[in-house]
Amino acid sequence: MALVTAVICSLSLLQAGSDGESIGNCPFSQRLFMILWLKGVVFSVTTVDLKRKPADLQNLAPGTHPPFITYNGEVKTDVNKIEEFLEEVLAPPKYLKLSPKHPESYTAGMDIFAKFSAFIKNSRPEANEGLERGLLKTLQKLDEYLNSPLPDEIDENSMEDITVSTRKFLDGNEMTLADCNLLPKLHIVKMEPQIKLLPGCWSVFFGGGQKISQL
Repeated sequence: MALVTAVICSLSLLQAGSDGESIGNCPFSQRLFMILWLKGVVFSVTTVDLKRKPADLQNLAPGTHPPFITYNGEVKTDVNKIEEFLEEVLAPPKYLKLSPKHPESYTAGMDIFAKFSAFIKNSRPEANEGLERGLLKTLQKLDEYLNSPLPDEIDENSMEDITVSTRKFLDGNEMTLADCNLLPKLHIVKMEPQIKLLPGCWSVFFGGGQKISQL
């Protein structure tokens, strides 16, 4: 129990919003926030205004941005490593296992944020069309994955030919680490009026919002 408490108390630094206080639009901070929320952990949040970093933060993790955790004097700044750490420590039977069953679910849409950032930050008009096309192609690929049945949706003994998935999320009907990684990024993409989410992407985004609101 002491181990879990130590982890919870240490994971309290998230990037602040434009007002310097509310939780910002950082998908990496939101990813860890969602993991703790889905696991049912009681935790507190301390936001950090990157324009006015407190001295103790700079001393603790110089040159790094939130989110990060400290544990037993060790600072963990890599979001992927933090995710692995939380999944290992906050484990069953007390906490939900959030690792996806299908490895493909975790890699689906993994390059969307990079494609979106390249498109939205582009300053060369002549490159805009190609970058937008690349982003839309990535969204289309994700949409196809979401609409394709997973192996456990197909009953080999059934006469029914299932061609379209009915699952709610990337890996099934329950949210996993894959959704925690993808949904904050989809949220940012959705805010750009030039880009429209495809039906499968919109469905998992809407379902994620409903799930979080029920927790």
